[in-house]
Order: sequence, then C-alpha cells, then structure tokens
Amino acid sequence: MEFHLLLHSVLMHVTAALLILVYIPLSVPVKLLVRAFVRPLGKEDLRGKVVLITGASSGIGEELAYQYAKEGACLALVARRVQALKAVAAAALERGAPDVLVFPADVSDPEQSRRAVEETVAHFGKLNHLVANAGVWSSCAFDQITNITAFTKLMDVNFWGSVYPTYYALPHLKASKGKLIVCCSAAGTVATSRMAFYNASKAAQLRFYETLRTEVGSEVGITILTPGYVESEITKGKGMQKSGEVAVDEEARDAQIGVFPVGRVEALCEVALDGIRNGDWYVTWPSMYRPLQLIACLAPEVLDWMSDAMYKETTQGRRPLGQRIMEATGAKRLYPPSLLQPRIKAD
Repeated sequence: MEFHLLLHSVLMHVTAALLILVYIPLSVPVKLLVRAFVRPLGKEDLRGKVVLITGASSGIGEELAYQYAKEGACLALVARRVQALKAVAAAALERGAPDVLVFPADVSDPEQSRRAVEETVAHFGKLNHLVANAGVWSSCAFDQITNITAFTKLMDVNFWGSVYPTYYALPHLKASKGKLIVCCSAAGTVATSRMAFYNASKAAQLRFYETLRTEVGSEVGITILTPGYVESEITKGKGMQKSGEVAVDEEARDAQIGVFPVGRVEALCEVALDGIRNGDWYVTWPSMYRPLQLIACLAPEVLDWMSDAMYKETTQGRRPLGQRIMEATGAKRLYPPSLLQPRIKAD
C-alpha cells in the first residue's frame, strides 16, 4: 500500500513538473494569439438576447445592466429594492434595452429565485445569460463579532443567492446554449484579514462554479468575475457590522481598503462584458490583483505577513497601518467621487 501511494505521489509530481516546464510555456503564446486574432471574430452578438441580473439595483449589477442595454439586450432585473430597480430599468431603456422586466426578489430565498427565473422565461420566452451578482460584505475581525449567528447571511446571499438562481436557470441556459456570469471576488483566492466570512463565502462560490464548469462542459459557458476593490455600495462602506446589522461604516471601509486603489465600476463592467462576449473563463480587474493570486499559491506566507502588517490593530488601539498610510499620503483623494460622499439607495 505504501509503495502504491508513493508511486502515485511520484506520478503527480512528474505531471505537475511537465505542466510547468512544457505545457504552460507552449500554451501561453497560443492563448495570446487566440485572444488577439480568433476570439474577436467570434464575439457574441447580444442584440435580442435575454439577460437576468441579480443584485441589479446598484453597483456592478446596475452598471452591467447598462452595458448590456447598450448592446441591445433585453433585461430582467432582480433585487430587493423596488424603487431602485425601477430607476435602473428606466435608465437601461434609455441606453438601448428593447425591453426590461423588473422583478423584486430576495435571491437567498429559493422560492423567490425560482419565481424570478420563471417570470423571466414567461415574459421573454427564453433566457440567454444569468448574471449572479447579489452580494453582501463584512469587515471586522472574527473575535470582535458580537452576534455570530447573524453572519450566516453572508453565505445565504453570497453563495446560495447565486446557487439558487443558477439551479432554476440552468435548464433554460442549456436550451439556449447560454452563459452563466458569476460576480465573485479576488477575496475568493486571496485571504485578507477582517473579512473571514466574506472571503469564505466567495471561495465557496468560486469553487462551486469551477466545479459546475466541469459538469456542464460546452453546454453553458461560465465566466467568473474576480474583481478587486471597485466602486459600489460595498466600497462606500455598506456591510454587516460586528453586531450583525447591515449599515454604512466608512471608518471600517477605509481600514479595509487602505492603500489599495478603487477602480471605476464603468471600467470594470466594460472589461467584464468584453470577456463575457469572448467566452473568457475568468475576468480579473484591476489587473494588479492577478499577481496576488499567484503569490497566494506559491508564497502564502508573504500574503499572510502583508495582511498582518497592513490590517492588524495594535494593542494600544492604533488604527491599522494601511489606514494610517492612506491618511498620511492623502491616498483617499484618489477614490472615485462616489465614495467621497457616499449615497446608499433606500430600501
């Protein structure tokens, strides 16, 4: 038995070495050529396509709705906030969407997710893209939490709030040879302090859709978005507090973002839609986050040290180093304007 395990171990190491030394160096230039010359020829025409977007009332979901609208897609917009959804729908129509369906729903509830998908198909007669975007954030140290049971909400929204609509949409997407687009996060691959539950929910989401990709094969395309900090209600400071309530805390936001830049949501969504139309497996933006994923794989101790150095509060109660550097350098002035005077849409 020990010899059998040793043999398999050797084979796995040899296979990994061949991948690193042979396959990757050969495949990279091929992929670059395909991306530059082949994929643009097969870019998906979105005119008349039906796109269901969850978490569409603000942030990335809202901006993706506008990007799809400009390409002539029909939209089904899903979120809890009715008035905000109606405002996004009106703006999407102005930007070129032929038809927009508004469906208020909480996608962490499987029954509401089912009805959102069924109403979309009943209204439009088909479904081509599902954009699973609904999400909630938290930023506080694990040992500072005062209501631990409330934090199941992060998994309910970030994980199950993607899985439920996917489950009900999948037969329709298979029928249309459509696409699944999942708004995950760089936090799903890079662990940073103060976001234990958020990181865990995004890691679960990432692995679920990577696994689903192996199951559905070419029947349904899956594009996973792994953005870094991008302007949204999350980077305005809205998230679960240590007590479990959802509120805006700009101080916690500044402590978490620290020295990292915050990208414009329009820029992210332009890059994202281009990747979606090309059938990319992953879209990571800003691109500075791509090396962090490699570092997390090859040298996790480096990220662990960085996270401890940038986010740990001192025993004297001093704020995290990243926040102090941001304040000393005036880096906060580089935030997108929407973050400097944050306005959260009403429920």
